[in-house]
Amino acid sequence: MNILLDLFLTFAKIGVFTFGGGYAMISMIEHNCVEKKQWITHDEMMNITVIAESTPGPIAINCATFTGYKKAGILGSAISTLGMVLPSFIIIFIISMFLDNFLEFTIIANAFKGIKIAVGILILDAAITMIKKMQKKMLPRAIMICACAAMLCISIFSLNFSSIALMLIAALVSLSIFIAKGAPAQKGGAAK
Repeated sequence: MNILLDLFLTFAKIGVFTFGGGYAMISMIEHNCVEKKQWITHDEMMNITVIAESTPGPIAINCATFTGYKKAGILGSAISTLGMVLPSFIIIFIISMFLDNFLEFTIIANAFKGIKIAVGILILDAAITMIKKMQKKMLPRAIMICACAAMLCISIFSLNFSSIALMLIAALVSLSIFIAKGAPAQKGGAAK
């Protein structure tokens, strides 16, 4: 029961204090779940991020669901997801009930300008952390550089190209190279 409460409170805190959506939450999830509580490893966090980006739903909620499942099964995943979603839902519900023209207040509009900058920094921090801890092999780095360059060109030239298609192309290239090289022997296999 203690782990369920801890999961709920941890993800509720992330949900309350992080603006800007899932990408902005990644650095807080990593800090709390990997570094502080050691519920998951950094490699698992990287894998969760990639899988959560590729599956339906917000990335932070998918990360919370996986972490909760790893620590306490299905009930843990439900509690973690609730902890991540509930604070934002309550805040937005209250705002919608009492403030019809929320962003017309000068102080709130100015606060959101500052929040935009902070969100950008949080996303950049998460990206830099993942790049630093990425495998020191040429293939992952080459794929990352090519994907970043492609996204930059798509944005600069306003091309109508889906980021999902770009992710699938990167996965296909990586998988093709993996198959061409031959799959490495599995660890823990029976010795002959």
